[in-house]
Amino acid sequence: MRVGDAARQVGTSTRMLRYAEQLGLVAPPRTAAGYRDYGERDLLAASAALELQGRYGVTPAALAFGLRALEDPEVAGSLRQLARLRRREPDPVTALDFETAKARRLLRLAS
Repeated sequence: MRVGDAARQVGTSTRMLRYAEQLGLVAPPRTAAGYRDYGERDLLAASAALELQGRYGVTPAALAFGLRALEDPEVAGSLRQLARLRRREPDPVTALDFETAKARRLLRLAS
């Protein structure tokens, strides 16, 4: 299905559907003539993206970044570090080291 028909089917504009493709939210294959050829999976992805935007009040770019965070361990780790800093939580390695040392002290006392 071409972009205009796909946009009508999911309830958006062709411009927004092309933008979603640019961001990587949908990835329709191209025909030999270079036209986008939206299939069922592409329509489902576009519909899901629109639904998430409405439900969570986020932009298509925010969804694209969320996908990148899910797929790229380095980005995910950086976001977890930011979350810890924002909440002023201790670094989990430091907390684990503290608990390990505490357990060893208790074991020595029990011996």
